[in-house]
Amino acid sequence: MQAIPLVHTTRGYLSNGAVGSADEGAVHVENVHLGSAVVVDIRGNILWQAGDPHYPVFTRSTLKPFQALPFMLDDGPARLGLDPAELALMCASHNAEDKHIAVVRGLLGKAGCDETHLQCGCHAPMFYEALGKTPPADGKWSQVHHNCSGKHAGFLAWCRLHDVSFADYVDPAHPLQQRIRSMLSDLTGLEQKDLPMGMDGCSAPNFAMPLSRLAWLYARLAQGSNDAKYGAAMGDLRDAMVARPDLVSGENRSDLYYMQAGGGDWVTKVGADGVQLIGIRSRGIGIAVKIVDGNNRAAQTATVSALSQLGLLQGEGRALLERYGRIPLINAAGRNVGDVEATYSLEKIA
Repeated sequence: MQAIPLVHTTRGYLSNGAVGSADEGAVHVENVHLGSAVVVDIRGNILWQAGDPHYPVFTRSTLKPFQALPFMLDDGPARLGLDPAELALMCASHNAEDKHIAVVRGLLGKAGCDETHLQCGCHAPMFYEALGKTPPADGKWSQVHHNCSGKHAGFLAWCRLHDVSFADYVDPAHPLQQRIRSMLSDLTGLEQKDLPMGMDGCSAPNFAMPLSRLAWLYARLAQGSNDAKYGAAMGDLRDAMVARPDLVSGENRSDLYYMQAGGGDWVTKVGADGVQLIGIRSRGIGIAVKIVDGNNRAAQTATVSALSQLGLLQGEGRALLERYGRIPLINAAGRNVGDVEATYSLEKIA
């Protein structure tokens, strides 16, 4: 099977600023975003699909809760005195708001480290992009401002527990990265050789897998402490993420809105280059979306369409996510010149 058109953008013109052709009232498709979407149950069975449910996808930041599992299983939170906020930051792609930076630095301190030990690199805080602002030209950023700094602080905390090297903790041969890959193999039922490895934007090893297996991970994460094998550890991570979605993401970010819309029932995580995952506890399902060209705007529109088709958008949740359901394209003069909208239907399998 292949990826299919999930989302398109339109463009038209009217002198009053409305969308459409001045002479025909027509709109024209300008861009088409191919992708795949899949919904699975807690056993990994495919329930609905669009496109290729097994499309091979790099997990990117959706992997973060599972990269934190070794620390959880080794009783890390109790041994280092971590609180739920710090667990949420270990799973975060954060905005580098003041509260994010404070929690990351607290986690580093408990691990006996500082930001110079972080190997994620640095970039301007994501809150500038999230709020549509331009970072100041004279901005001073360090590794703690990287959206993955919480994950890396968690890596260092695991190294502290086991008294192993900080210097090479992102090397695939490091004991931590070997443990993560082994655990991911166990979680997905895939051989390690069937988990292709690449370097993520933060320099940590990342892995590719079929979209359906990634959805299965989130179906299980949503069940938290009910997971048969990793219950307590999975439960603490899930509960921390759901309790503090503002730490997992930040102001004006998709994961904040999704988890607020879910009212404690949904655990979600965005990944770079058009990946979005949602686990729904009450329904026992995981939803995975991948846009082939990596367009995140299209990924959010496709995800909200899946939620709508599954009957999961109600009341306040629907209102919160309207911003992604059909996105108006507004030009510099404030005129609506087109829309981003989903164009696919989920096929029921079971």
